[in-house]
Amino acid sequence: MNLNLDNKIIIVSGGAKGIGNAIAKVLAEEKALPIIIGRNKYDNRKAVQEIVENGGKADFVTAELSQPEECKKAIDDVVKKYSKVDGIVNNAGVNDGVGLENGSYEGFISSYHKNVVHYYLLVQHALPYLKESKGSILNIGSKTSETGQGGTSGYAAANGARNALTREWAVELLPYSIRVNAIIVAEAWTPLYQSWISTFEDPDEKLKSITSKIPLENRMTTSEEIADMAAFLLSERSSHTTGQLIHVDGGYVHLDRSLG
Repeated sequence: MNLNLDNKIIIVSGGAKGIGNAIAKVLAEEKALPIIIGRNKYDNRKAVQEIVENGGKADFVTAELSQPEECKKAIDDVVKKYSKVDGIVNNAGVNDGVGLENGSYEGFISSYHKNVVHYYLLVQHALPYLKESKGSILNIGSKTSETGQGGTSGYAAANGARNALTREWAVELLPYSIRVNAIIVAEAWTPLYQSWISTFEDPDEKLKSITSKIPLENRMTTSEEIADMAAFLLSERSSHTTGQLIHVDGGYVHLDRSLG
């Protein structure tokens, strides 16, 4: 299926690693030009180099998105070079473990800046260009907003906000034919997830206990499976899909886990 993404300028926050990197690679395979925004210049450059070596096109902007002024600068840099924005993938964030019992006001607000404030600011600053292109917005979210996890109030609340913003923006941007959707991630294999698993005394046993509860095939979701859905939602092939929270999770959130 041709997604008709040729030469589309699509911003991918946190696109140097993990799910964001998989999305950037799939977009490049579909002949789009992903613009990676991330805090580490070396990681950004390495991700772009890998895409170019595989025959694709990509670029990057280095920015610390938890700082509001850098969100504006990042969009300004993209527009200055490319004069348009066809899509945004809001993906950057971290499960930082700011809980209720042992958390703090400062940590909670910091978690919001790491995980959802830049979602709002990147879209707000890019909005004039998205109006021109009738572009698409994709928010990457987490199951924590629906299932809870424990000990991560900041991250869970930020993901609840991501879901709410997806629906709210879908309504507000209807007059401009800008579509807004979200992919909700559950148990997906990424470098961060691998690092978390490695903190357990028996990582293999812990991973087995998790995958046994994933109904479809008792396995982790791959970053590539999420990326394929992302490319579809950003493309005109999903031209009448907006305001949706799409779970790419092997049935983890909504199916009875006893099925595993």
